[in-house]
Amino acid sequence: MNFNFIRISRLRMKRIALVLLLLPLFMDQASTQTFESIRRGVKKVEIPFEYENNFIIVQVLFNDVFPLKFIFDTGAEHTILTQREITDLLQINYERRFTIIGSDLSTELYAYLARGVKLKIHNLLALNRSILVLEEDYFRFEEYGGINVQGIIGADLFRQYIVKIDYRRKMITLYDPAHFEPPKGHFKEFPIEIERHKPYLMANTSLTKDTILRGKYLLDTGASISLLLYTNTNSAFDLPERLIRSKIGMGLGGFLQGFMGRVNGIEIGGNNLEGVITNFQELSGKVDTAFTNNRNGIIGNQILNRFEIIIDYIHGKLYLQPEKNIRQKFQYDKSGLILAASGTNLNVFTVIDLVENSPAVEAGIQVGDEIKRINGLPTAVMHLSDIIRRLQGKAGKKIKLYLTRGKENITKEVVLRELI
Repeated sequence: MNFNFIRISRLRMKRIALVLLLLPLFMDQASTQTFESIRRGVKKVEIPFEYENNFIIVQVLFNDVFPLKFIFDTGAEHTILTQREITDLLQINYERRFTIIGSDLSTELYAYLARGVKLKIHNLLALNRSILVLEEDYFRFEEYGGINVQGIIGADLFRQYIVKIDYRRKMITLYDPAHFEPPKGHFKEFPIEIERHKPYLMANTSLTKDTILRGKYLLDTGASISLLLYTNTNSAFDLPERLIRSKIGMGLGGFLQGFMGRVNGIEIGGNNLEGVITNFQELSGKVDTAFTNNRNGIIGNQILNRFEIIIDYIHGKLYLQPEKNIRQKFQYDKSGLILAASGTNLNVFTVIDLVENSPAVEAGIQVGDEIKRINGLPTAVMHLSDIIRRLQGKAGKKIKLYLTRGKENITKEVVLRELI
């Protein structure tokens, strides 16, 4: 899997988490079987999904026993179970231990190959699957993304089909290529490159009004970001003037350091999206760019959800139709608070970091403070997404926070302002 903003396990962070998983090739050992229903001649199958915190989440019945939730991820090469205790409980044998590379592109982590797994997704069956099982829950989706998921559906399950994602209807449609016809209406067709079962699109990126670069981007539905740029993959890359240095996300093996800002725009499907919130990261010199397919960055769900998209893995084509939110402004936090959620219902919100020189710092909020009420409303009845929306409000808006600091009850007022 590639950079994916995700979080898990009894703690949640307001900021989206960026996760990179680099896996070894093991397709010579893995089953090539996909979904049984389509193999029996069904022309298309629809799979409903939940869209939560900018993630596509599907229901999965694991080995006829465990109802689980998996992220549908076009940026992942393989299907992955993040919680090993499930396969341990089912006494599934692990055939081989793999080394995987963490988000810093240097830390070695581990996963196991498990065979003979049965997955049921809606009315589709995948029998005798080979999947990867992480040795530890490195992703921690609940902790850092505020979503309750146990795995990732990778391209090994859907790469033989034409894949349509309708964010408005919250529906994935898998088409049998033999019965698929190019879509009508306002769809536009674009060539894409399919490398290791992952789709890449060339797009013009306007870093400033005077600098336009043509970049190669991974189309990654496992990423809740808008856009990520690797700043050292093109000598013409120039950071925007208005930036904040920050932990841009949580990755396998730790936090990723980088910058947050906005690019002037990016052209997708003939539409110029302006003021796109962008994560800027410098790739380590140790990274083999051939392994990342020489890409310049990643396009995530906050851009993709502005389109109805169809990915033709067989013929290397992408079809895009803009949605009504195509011109909607890209929003970002205006407080400087970085929160995590814990507790049985994930409704205990604690400050775990602060953006330098932000309104939260100026208000005297500290790491470890627990938010009890926002403008008089108890946070115990809120979700992480509710708080995020409030902290992305109009610049100049005053937010009164009722906090606990140890045994002390305190009140702080944060005046929201644009940080990037």
